[in-house]
Amino acid sequence: MTLNQMMYFYEAARLQHFNQAAEKLHISEPSLSRSINALESELGVVLFERTGRNVVLTKTGDIFYEHVDRILNEINLADRKMHQLTGSGGHIDLAYVAPLAGSFIPNVCRAFLLEDKNSEVTFNFHQDITSKNIEGLKSGNYDIIFGSFVKDEPNIKFIPILQQELVVIIPKGHPLAENDTVDASIFEEYPVLGYTRKSGLGRLTRDFFLQNKVEPNFICESPDENGIAALVAADFGIALVADVDSIHRDDVIIKKLSTEYSLSHTVYMAYMKGRYQMPAVKRMIDFILVHSMH
Repeated sequence: MTLNQMMYFYEAARLQHFNQAAEKLHISEPSLSRSINALESELGVVLFERTGRNVVLTKTGDIFYEHVDRILNEINLADRKMHQLTGSGGHIDLAYVAPLAGSFIPNVCRAFLLEDKNSEVTFNFHQDITSKNIEGLKSGNYDIIFGSFVKDEPNIKFIPILQQELVVIIPKGHPLAENDTVDASIFEEYPVLGYTRKSGLGRLTRDFFLQNKVEPNFICESPDENGIAALVAADFGIALVADVDSIHRDDVIIKKLSTEYSLSHTVYMAYMKGRYQMPAVKRMIDFILVHSMH
């Protein structure tokens, strides 16, 4: 059974007339009749009863028509969807780490839509640690991911797009409030709230403490700055976090590390090398490249 046979059958059944169906399909009536006869022979059923120049569906033909109608509708839907995805619209699957959820991802997507002048582009958003997002990127679930750099991934293109300074946050009224800057050793004197240890920022901050021979008393881990800042504000401890919008709040104080330390976190955009990308994905990558720090 071919798609043409289904289309011929559909038009003949809809118009109940072989000649009119042939004219609509721009084929000869004998060609249409031969195609329908071959289809009936293949299926082993009679689809039409001939009544003069007209035809009517048999009971089996009526059942077959219901299925062909659904199949052709799905084909038309798929055709329209593919034209939408490859034309002016499109769809993008993004994955990112939790610290980017508050402002970076919403802002960059909104800016892209405004500059692209195409509100038909749709997104799916996924949030997890970088290692999980890498898995999703490799499996084809995600088009673009944002997070930390990962070594030994030769098939993935990593592009630095954002640099974040790390700062210390403390609760209002804390003894460190009088300090201009904070020394790394301070993190041994107070309870410390940290990032999830398997996250990129979790590894970065723990490496910082290890390099400076500091053993913090971690009392809690959180995937993002919102959770950490809320606990700091409630006087659970202090924290070393990326300087992002969500920590600029009235109930915490932000302090810089002492000048002998230089600590920052680079956010990367990543996508698979050599993999086919839909036009909307390509446009977003190009947009971010123009507006990033790379």
